[in-house]
Amino acid sequence: MTVTYTGRVANARFCGFSKLLLAWKGSIYKVLYKEFLAFFAMYTAISITYRFFLLDDHKRYFEKLAIYCNHYASLIPMSFVLGFYVTLVVNRWWSQYTCIPLPDRLMCVLSGGLQGGDERGRLLRRTLMRYASLSALLILRSVSTAVFKRFPTIDHVVEAGFMTRDERKKFENLQSPYNKYWMPCVWFTNLAAVARCEGRIKDDNTLKLLLEELNAFRGNCSMLFHYDMISVPLVYTQVVTLAVYSFFFVCLIGRQFLDPTQEYQGHDLDLYVPIFTLLQFFFYTGWLKVAEQLVNPFGEDDDDFETNWLIDRNFQVSMMAVDEMYGDLPVLERDRYWNDSNPRPPYTAATLFVLRKPSFQGSTFDMAVPKEEMHFQPLEDIAENLEESGRRHPNHALLSRLLNVAPSPTGLVGGAIRRTSAQLQRLTRSPSPGPGSSVSTDDSDGDDDGGGSSMHSALCQDTQSTICSCGEFAGPRPAPRPAGEGEREGETEKDDANHWQSRTEKEKRDEKEEYENKKEAFKVKAPATPPPPFLPPPLKPQDSTAYTAAQAPGLFRHPPQRRASNQFTAIPSRSPVLRVKDYPTSPRATSSSSIQDFFSFKPIGDQSRATPTPTKPANESGSRQSLLTVPTFSSAGSQERASPPITTACSTPANHCQHSQNVSVGSEVQQPAQLFPNGENNY
Repeated sequence: MTVTYTGRVANARFCGFSKLLLAWKGSIYKVLYKEFLAFFAMYTAISITYRFFLLDDHKRYFEKLAIYCNHYASLIPMSFVLGFYVTLVVNRWWSQYTCIPLPDRLMCVLSGGLQGGDERGRLLRRTLMRYASLSALLILRSVSTAVFKRFPTIDHVVEAGFMTRDERKKFENLQSPYNKYWMPCVWFTNLAAVARCEGRIKDDNTLKLLLEELNAFRGNCSMLFHYDMISVPLVYTQVVTLAVYSFFFVCLIGRQFLDPTQEYQGHDLDLYVPIFTLLQFFFYTGWLKVAEQLVNPFGEDDDDFETNWLIDRNFQVSMMAVDEMYGDLPVLERDRYWNDSNPRPPYTAATLFVLRKPSFQGSTFDMAVPKEEMHFQPLEDIAENLEESGRRHPNHALLSRLLNVAPSPTGLVGGAIRRTSAQLQRLTRSPSPGPGSSVSTDDSDGDDDGGGSSMHSALCQDTQSTICSCGEFAGPRPAPRPAGEGEREGETEKDDANHWQSRTEKEKRDEKEEYENKKEAFKVKAPATPPPPFLPPPLKPQDSTAYTAAQAPGLFRHPPQRRASNQFTAIPSRSPVLRVKDYPTSPRATSSSSIQDFFSFKPIGDQSRATPTPTKPANESGSRQSLLTVPTFSSAGSQERASPPITTACSTPANHCQHSQNVSVGSEVQQPAQLFPNGENNY
C-alpha cells in the first residue's frame, strides 16, 4: 500500500517535515540501511589496515594513492547524471498511474444508455461491465507481480468470477502468440451491437458514446502494456549505477584520513569517522534508490501501486452502478434554498474567519489612477500631438515618409495613382493666374535654389506629390547665386510646408469632394483596345541630351548633358511641389553634390499650362493613353496635331520637346494616332 502522509503536512509550520523523519515504512532508512552499513564497514576496514598493518613504505604509497583518488573523484558528474535520471523516472511513474484503467466513466454511460429493468436488461448491463473488468484484470495480471501472485492461472480468474467456463474455452481456443487482454473488449462491442438491435440502446448516438468510452478504457490497458514492454533504456540505467558506485568506491580510498605528521595539504586533522563522506553517500545513493523504486511501480515495494485494491474497488463499484443503482432515484423535493436568490451555506466556528476575507475582484481592482489622467482626449488633439512629436524628431518623420513613399513591386500602380491624384488636387485648387502670366526659366524664378532647404522640406506630406527623376545623388554643384536668395526661398518653403501641415480634417474632406467632382468631368468613354503600359519608350543614344530629368522622370540613371551650366527646368505650380534641377555632368563635381542641390519648391506661374482643359479628342479612333501622367516623345509637327491638352516643359530644341499629359484618376484620355506618324508607338 502506498504510504500516505498528506494529512500530516496539510499545514506548513515550524519543522513540519520533522515528524516524517521518524517514519520507517517507505522511508529511506529502510531502503538504504544495508548499503550504508556495507560502505561504512569497508571504509573502517581500509582505515584500520592503513593505520596498523602497513609498513612505512607502504603507508607512503597508500597516501599518494589516496591523494590521487581524492583529486580525480570530482570528475565524475554525479549531480548531473542522477538529476536527469530521477526526473525521467518520476515523470514516467506518474504517467503509468494515469494510465490505469478505471471503469467510472464507462459505468455511468452504460447505466444511462442501456435501458431495461427486466432480467434481460440487467443481464446485459452486468455482462458488459464484467467484460470491461476482465480486460483490466488481464492487463494488470500481465504487468503487476502482486496481481499475478493473486491470479497465477486462468483457472483462478474463472474461480474469482471474472470469467465463465464457456468464455474460458473461447479465450483458449483463439490461437495467438500475443497477449489477449483485448478479447473481452471485442465481446463488449458485439454484445453492445446486439443490445442496439434489440432496442435496449435507443439511438446510435448512445451506442457511439458507449463505444468511445470503451475505446478510451482499452487504450489505457494498451498503454500499461507498452509501459511494461518499453522500459527506461538499459544503457542509461547502467551509466547512472556505475557512476554512483564507482564514485563511492574511489571515496573509500580517497577520503581516508592520512597521517598529519606528513603535512599533506588538507590533511591537518585526523578523524576516524568521515562524517561528510557518509552524508554524501546517504544522499547520492538514496537518490539512486528513489529511482530504483519508482522505475517499476507495479511491484511489491512500500510505495508501489496497490493494484489488488484497485481491482476490488473497480469491480464492486462498477457492478453496483449498473445493477443495484439502475433506476434508483431519491424522491425529488425542493432544496432549502428554493426561494433564496443568494444561497450561502453555513460556516462552523472553525471556518468563520473565511467570511472576513473580501472576495477577489481582479488584480487591477485596487489600482489608483490620477484624476487628471482620467479625462478622455479628443482625437484632433491626439493627431496634433503626433504631428508635433514628428517635428521634434525630424529624423524619425523623414524615415517614416521615405518608407511610405518608397516604391514596391505590389504598390507601384497604387502609388502612381495617389501621386497623380494629389497633383490634380493641388492644381485645381490653385487660383487662376492673370492673362499675362507665363512660365519662364530665367533667373527670376529659376535661381531659387533652396540652399537653406533640406530633405525634410523637400519631401511632401500624404496629400502632396514628389516629382523626382534623379537617378543618383551624384552630380555637379550649380553656379553660385546672389546672396540672400537662398534664405528667402527657405523661409517661403517653410511657410508653405507649415500651411500644408496645419490643414484641418474638414478642409481635407472638402478637397476630396471637390476632387471627386472634377474627376467626373474628366471621364471619357473607355476605348475597346487595351491600355498601353505605364513605362515610356527607351531613348536612343543620340537623343539622350534632348530631355531633362524633370521632363522624363525615372528615365535617367545620371543627370543629362545640358548646354548651359546654370539652366534648369521648373515645373509650374502655386502649391509647394518638388522641382528637380538639371545640371551638366562634370567629373569634378560628382563627389561634392548633396541632396539639397536636387530639391526645391517653386510656385506655379502659368496656371493655364499646368491645368488641362477637359475636352474630348476629335479623333475617336486614336490609341489609348495611360491613366497616369506618362511622358510621350514626338516631333514638333505632332505637337500641333495632338488633340488632348498637354503641358510642355522644354529646355532643348523644339523637335525634342516632352509632352506630359495630365489626366485624373479614373479618366481615360485617347491619344490620336497622328502623334506617331511613323507608327513608332512603342507603348
